[in-house]
Amino acid sequence: MNVFADILSGTILFAVPLILVALGGMFSERSGIVNIALEGIMIIGALVGCLFLSAVAKGSWAPGMPQLTMFLAILLAGISGIVFSLFLAFASVNLKADQTISGTSLNMLAPALAIVVSWAIQGSGQTTIYIPTWIKITQADFGFAASSAPSFFERFAFKSFYLTTPIAIAIIVIAAVVLYKTRFGLRLRACGEHPQAADSVGVNVYKMRYAGVAISGFLGGIGGLAFTIAVGSGFQSGVSGYGFLALAVMIFGNWKPLRIAGAALLFAFFKIIGPMSQNIPFLPSFSGVKSSEYIYLMLPYIVTMIVLAFTSRRSLAPKAEGIPYDKSLR
Repeated sequence: MNVFADILSGTILFAVPLILVALGGMFSERSGIVNIALEGIMIIGALVGCLFLSAVAKGSWAPGMPQLTMFLAILLAGISGIVFSLFLAFASVNLKADQTISGTSLNMLAPALAIVVSWAIQGSGQTTIYIPTWIKITQADFGFAASSAPSFFERFAFKSFYLTTPIAIAIIVIAAVVLYKTRFGLRLRACGEHPQAADSVGVNVYKMRYAGVAISGFLGGIGGLAFTIAVGSGFQSGVSGYGFLALAVMIFGNWKPLRIAGAALLFAFFKIIGPMSQNIPFLPSFSGVKSSEYIYLMLPYIVTMIVLAFTSRRSLAPKAEGIPYDKSLR
């Protein structure tokens, strides 16, 4: 039972960054901007958030206020993601540049920038930014003592519980409400479907697209920090292609918040199966296969390709995504 508790806990832990980043991509593409730069935004958010946590860990006040410190790190990661995403917004909206190429260039810039900044702050060759262990939420934070033999619920709830988890749950609800129950959400969707029609009734398409990309940057930055926390080995100037996996989750979720959450849980489940495959008795071991330990580690990416192959034709992407808006064209 402990193995299944760990699988469920790990699934939620790795689903959180996917949910955050995929929802960010959804807001951007709903406004009409294809955000290929999610990978780079995650890297920048993780860089800033981890640098903050690492710096605070050397002080004296952090252990007394760990969750406040974690909240500030999340906020800084989101703000840095906004700043970095504005490069994409400027290139796409003002310069009317190809959005795929702009996003790809930002993805190439981000890891190089992360290495330069890490070396400048920590010293040459010191790329890894370690994060403190006190950011984890434990039973003690709720006034309960940790038992010597944790129950199923304790292992499920507290083995991998960080502030990013309740924040992700809240953002799912907020995203659904904002997108479908507010004037802002209606205008955002209109700009992604038919910007000329939106402009004809007084909606500023340029501002709405900037807003969509900025929201995407904020959530992507938080998602980068959440991914680094999930991996647990510190920030190493990359997020292992999780930004591209989040794009697949967004497409599989059909640009809808609740479906994206479900898709993220599915992909995260296969992600956690890899490192825990040896502890699951009914899975084949592939003992006679060379480098068999990598077979299960490939699962989330194989599942991604299979799912997209069968579902991409039925995906209803915003009609105007990727198309630069020109007021002179009606």
